[in-house]
Amino acid sequence: MPQTLEERVTLLEREVKELRQTQKTTETGTGNNQWVNVIFGAFKDDPLFEEAVKAGAEYRKAQVPDYMTEEPIPDVPGSI
Repeated sequence: MPQTLEERVTLLEREVKELRQTQKTTETGTGNNQWVNVIFGAFKDDPLFEEAVKAGAEYRKAQVPDYMTEEPIPDVPGSI
């Protein structure tokens, strides 16, 4: 563990530089650090994930008012 203030600042500067480089690599998507490459396929063949996706779809569908899901009434001459 660094003892002097100068040693501590030097250590912090080095760590900040490493963090910035990691962030830059992740944002630009170079190499294997691109976030989508890290999580892609993480839930493959996971029955709980499939259940969660289905439950989410059912919930979103339940939030739509019935009048928005009914079939449109065909144009009737003389109707408003």
